[in-house]
Amino acid sequence: MSLVTEEIKAKAEVYHGDEMCQQKSKELLKEIGLPNGLLPLKDIEECGYQREIGFVWLKQKKSTNHKFEKIGKLVSYATEVTAYVEQNRIKKLTGVKTKEFLIWVSLSDIYVDDPPTGKITFKTPAGLSRSFPVSAFEIEEEIKDVKESGEVKEAEANGAVEVKEV
Repeated sequence: MSLVTEEIKAKAEVYHGDEMCQQKSKELLKEIGLPNGLLPLKDIEECGYQREIGFVWLKQKKSTNHKFEKIGKLVSYATEVTAYVEQNRIKKLTGVKTKEFLIWVSLSDIYVDDPPTGKITFKTPAGLSRSFPVSAFEIEEEIKDVKESGEVKEAEANGAVEVKEV
């Protein structure tokens, strides 16, 4: 049974389509102070955020597995992932499991320390937790090539800046 009710949807920001939902999920993670690569979902059909209560959901076409190479951890994301978010924290998480010693373990909380220590902690419903470097969950964002309207040009972003004397 889905935790996303029509009542919640009526008061939420709802987006459709993979490209838009990818963008919105990364923006939300950045907004709440978590690494932008934490939710590497594929073929997202719908995502939503009910700001009043901090409820977030992401629905994808099929469940997916993702290996975070920097820490060697395999994580499974169900077709529906839900959570409540607040600054530096995701709580009451559903639809996310990690593989620990041949068994899949559900995750319920994810948080970074405040003040920042460079660590992110994952907690299970049973209270067990593990911490990893935040950098293992960050992905570099692409820099767009734009005109000289006061924004960064691709050449400048790559360090190739030409200075002219006037």
